[in-house]
Amino acid sequence: MMKKYIFLFIVFTVFKNGNAQISFQDEAATLGVGITTGSPIMGCGISLIDFNNDGFDDITLATENGQELRFFENVNGSFIEQTLNIPSFNFQTKSVNWLDIDNDGDKDLFVTSDTNGNRLYENTGNLNFQDITLSSGMNISNMFSYGASWGDYNNDGYLDVFISNRSEVYSNILYKNNGDNTFTDVSNIVGISNLGHMSFCSVFFDYNNDGWQDIYISNDKYDQANILYMNNGDSTFVDHSESSLTNVSIDAMTTTIGDYNNDGWFDIYVTNSPAGNVLFRNEGDGTFFNATQESGTSFNSFGWGAVFLDAENDTDLDLYVSGQMDGSIPSFMSAAFYENLGDETFNIPGTSGFTGDTNESYSNATSDLDNDGLIDIVVNNGGDDLLSIWKNHSVTNNNWLKVNLEGVQSNRDGIGSVIEISINGNKQYRYTHIGEGFLSQNSLTESFGLGNAIAIDYIKVKWLSGTIDIINNVTSNQILHIVEGANSLSVNNSQINEVSLKMNPVNNTIIVNSGLAIHQLELYSILGQSVLLKYDSKQLNVSQLQSGQYFLHIQTKEGTFVKNVIID
Repeated sequence: MMKKYIFLFIVFTVFKNGNAQISFQDEAATLGVGITTGSPIMGCGISLIDFNNDGFDDITLATENGQELRFFENVNGSFIEQTLNIPSFNFQTKSVNWLDIDNDGDKDLFVTSDTNGNRLYENTGNLNFQDITLSSGMNISNMFSYGASWGDYNNDGYLDVFISNRSEVYSNILYKNNGDNTFTDVSNIVGISNLGHMSFCSVFFDYNNDGWQDIYISNDKYDQANILYMNNGDSTFVDHSESSLTNVSIDAMTTTIGDYNNDGWFDIYVTNSPAGNVLFRNEGDGTFFNATQESGTSFNSFGWGAVFLDAENDTDLDLYVSGQMDGSIPSFMSAAFYENLGDETFNIPGTSGFTGDTNESYSNATSDLDNDGLIDIVVNNGGDDLLSIWKNHSVTNNNWLKVNLEGVQSNRDGIGSVIEISINGNKQYRYTHIGEGFLSQNSLTESFGLGNAIAIDYIKVKWLSGTIDIINNVTSNQILHIVEGANSLSVNNSQINEVSLKMNPVNNTIIVNSGLAIHQLELYSILGQSVLLKYDSKQLNVSQLQSGQYFLHIQTKEGTFVKNVIID
């Protein structure tokens, strides 16, 4: 029996503002964070997470040996250093991750170290922490850990962690979250290599849009190629590095993810030595294309952290890269800001403010620190250089939208979700992460630039649980809090009969009965996977599909209709 659901959307026209001028200024000292985290080899990490749940993202810094972790509370866009009730941390640390390991609504803390072992701290309430590393089952010995990335590889609603060990002795580790504040090392069981790969960092993301989180790893050695593990959907992985064409052998540092060409397939940016960074464009067929040269993003210096952001809110993702200068080679850069020109190429604008940056820059992260709608960049510099808070002062009238997620069946932080928005049919996509760049954690608030659009057609959230939430006709310049299932496709609509479907078992087609002009048909599985390409006719051939439940999106001039389809 076929159930029928319908959602209507209002269409608005959008034009990109071509007069926006990108401009950043380093205001760390003015904002209360004129400090240094020392001169540790290969830098220390940064996290821009709202650890006290007051609506403003705070700053957490990893530090060199002899320094404690540094916590700076955000008070309306300025910062005051805080001492949290947490055990002493006066050894060298690399990554700092805030996350909700037990889905209780507060943020727990995970810290990696390349000298003294990793630590997991449970938030027992009111920012009081207890060390549960040993009782959790995690290895407390030094494994020379750098990056930690969190995702839910088995879609059970609890965040697992992949730890990158920069070692030829210690292999990387995937810990499964058992849901009771304990973790199990499942690396060998699920198909993770037991060799040491000199890994700096990794990222969970869904490169093939099948609803399961894959893992990409950057390895810092020429005889250790980068690795892409494809999730089989049965709690195992298979190495698709070679077949995906992402197995570069370079001095790989970051693993940065973003959809820079707004095609619905997430791309990868990898930093490198002066031989040049790599931008992998996702082709949507299981392979990636090295688009570095044609995009103009090679950097050709000592690159470390990188992050995608829409600096001027013009609807496409720009790119910031931090790195090291070499005084003997004038052409080397310490940092670069690449403006997305909207045609899959980038340009370095002279007004950005980064051209004079001479810091020894490592990890970086993004957040709208003062909630003004413009995304700022914070960099944890090394070499005893002061921290940088690059405040976004771009001159633009473009509008924006920010989204916070709260999982119910999925993990509480909503990690692994795909957020899609549409403006007059032009779409943008964001993927939610914890720990995707070099030793960094970006804000959990996802930001979209809207150009001069005053509203968007819809927001669609695909959660790891398979739930799809849609909110129609959303106005600009606001922060939305979306709870999983509150706007799901299970909601009926009184206008249900405007579009109907009929299955033809003879030729295995879905026939759409409607007086409306159909622009596009898309079929999604229950997990949100786009399983068929666009069609201009009113029929879809489904002979190649397995039996199951699907969602059919019917896009017309009047709106987008969503139908529930059962294929026997």
